[in-house]
Amino acid sequence: MATFVDRVVLHLQAGDGGHGCASIHREKFKPFGGPDGGNGGHGGSVSLVVDPQVTTLLDFHFRPHVKADNGKGGAGSNRDGANGQDLVLKVPNGTVVQTLDGTVLADMVGAGTTYEVARGGRGGRGNASLANAKRKAPGFAELGEPGDQLDVVLEFKSVADVGLVGFPSAGKSSLISVISAAKPKIADYPFTTLVPNLGVVRVDNHTFTVADVPGLIPGAATGKGLGLEFLRHIERCAVLVHVIDSATLEPGRDPVADIETIEAELNQYGGLADRPRLVAVNKVDVPDGRDLAEIVRPDLEERGYRVFEVSAATREGLKELTYAMAELVDAARKAAPPAEPTRIVIRPMAVDDAGFTITAETDGSFTVRGVRPERWVKQTNFDNDEAVGYLADRLARLGVEDKLAKAGAQPGDLVRIGEREFDWQPTLYAGVEYTPGNRGTDVRLEEKSNRASAAERLAARKARRVRSADEVGADASDDIDDIDDEDDAE
Repeated sequence: MATFVDRVVLHLQAGDGGHGCASIHREKFKPFGGPDGGNGGHGGSVSLVVDPQVTTLLDFHFRPHVKADNGKGGAGSNRDGANGQDLVLKVPNGTVVQTLDGTVLADMVGAGTTYEVARGGRGGRGNASLANAKRKAPGFAELGEPGDQLDVVLEFKSVADVGLVGFPSAGKSSLISVISAAKPKIADYPFTTLVPNLGVVRVDNHTFTVADVPGLIPGAATGKGLGLEFLRHIERCAVLVHVIDSATLEPGRDPVADIETIEAELNQYGGLADRPRLVAVNKVDVPDGRDLAEIVRPDLEERGYRVFEVSAATREGLKELTYAMAELVDAARKAAPPAEPTRIVIRPMAVDDAGFTITAETDGSFTVRGVRPERWVKQTNFDNDEAVGYLADRLARLGVEDKLAKAGAQPGDLVRIGEREFDWQPTLYAGVEYTPGNRGTDVRLEEKSNRASAAERLAARKARRVRSADEVGADASDDIDDIDDEDDAE
């Protein structure tokens, strides 16, 4: 079973916010005590934190789906819902957080470094928080905002001062085992090292870390063999040490050709040209190996390398090599810019920034994009007409109605805000004052019907009764007139 994992894909789900509560306080002798619906709790967020005790991403390999707790809904009597518990995931030092397309979100280096990768949703407000002078008893509450849902790639890159590079079976694992307390796997076959091994080396007053990474073969920069795993873990190294096998029996292999092959792969990978190099010609305890090392030493020095003839078996030349490592590491640390505390960057909104944009689509529709409009739509219960009217008022105050009109929108055009689509009817919202009605209703959203209202039907009945009385009176007067005419005739 694998014990080291340096790349995983995490499926993250932050907690959803709890719904607000629409409630009216009721008490004996107080049939209408006012709104008392509480707010919903905020959803839990998902954060990453660097823990020095964690050295692998193995836990996430087996449990890639991560979900934080949801916020609880509000209740009556002004009781707010509980917030969802935040989820903190521990990652090793040197973890890079990036999206699936390779965009880097955070480079987490240093113990205690924290990054909030998925934010929990806001809790919806209850009707007690939504009440104002005109809307004294709202018949609705806001819904909880959904939490962030995304997939991220965690890539672990070892944080070491010195990286040992070389062909498989060059003796890198043996070398790190004798200069530090690391105990890597050592065997007489290629690709013994499958995962990076870190060792701490102490030389006088200098302490630095050395990384033994998987062996390199031609084509590693394009993913052949274990090349990508190899190259990933030397990106942060300040010094590179070429470990050369001077006693190899493979045909066509010699120290100069090995270094040229490794340098070609490093150049193809990119970003490592400025790192100082050392050359450690290993296995000089073998007679043929010592002879070869003496032959190639002038050629390597002519190319500008500092060459050390070493033997991991007899520890010959290791003292000089470690002192040279310490010298280069100390120079790299002094050249590095001083560490600065994390700066808090404040980006205020521009004076002329409305907080949203309107885009006219090719199909004749309009798309409204913005943090506030999209959040308001998510928090609106579209089964409640009063909540829809409240959303319309907020959008009108924000200026969405005016900008839609300026963009050329006509009544009945399709407007998209977030995941919702509307048929734009500005006459329902813009400039219309809110008039309280029954809770949960908004007279501005009522569809006009051809059927007469109850008041109109009552007035019609009264009018008919008045006409009937007038007709009866008229008939009676006609009868009297007829009688008088008959009396006159007699």
